[in-house]
Amino acid sequence: MLRWVLFVLFLGLCSSAGQQKKKVAKPQSLARGWGNGINWVKTYAEGLSKMVETQKPLMVIHHQDDCPYCQALKKVFATERSIQKMAKEDFIMLNLLEETSDKNMAPDGYYVPRILFVDPSRTVRTDIKGKYNNFRYTYEPSDMSILLQNMKTAKVPIHTDL
Repeated sequence: MLRWVLFVLFLGLCSSAGQQKKKVAKPQSLARGWGNGINWVKTYAEGLSKMVETQKPLMVIHHQDDCPYCQALKKVFATERSIQKMAKEDFIMLNLLEETSDKNMAPDGYYVPRILFVDPSRTVRTDIKGKYNNFRYTYEPSDMSILLQNMKTAKVPIHTDL
């Protein structure tokens, strides 16, 4: 009888060990730390589609999780109220960890952080750049006033003569 009790107890322990609670991984927010109050799109294609639909410009932030410059920029970007407000109200927002297949999104090379604007006419605004000559579309935490001014510029659609 004692053997049966021990056998049942052993089976119970074995079965409960196999049924340990699995930790459910919380899906990472599309904001990735750039601002939770902003409605972020998931892909470049979705961003282009929403941009055309809403006639709001698309702001694309290229970054990497392991880049210290990206992390520093992200921290300031996420706390700058005027930038967060404008990003939320006036732009379709996308932050990318992977490059797009659109070569126009790397007019001066592939580096991070890199911020580019796309006009609702689907024109990449290469005229809107930061203060650096070698990496024209990069910003540092101290460049938030330049980024804010560039966001204001990007809100005004460019006019092309057909």
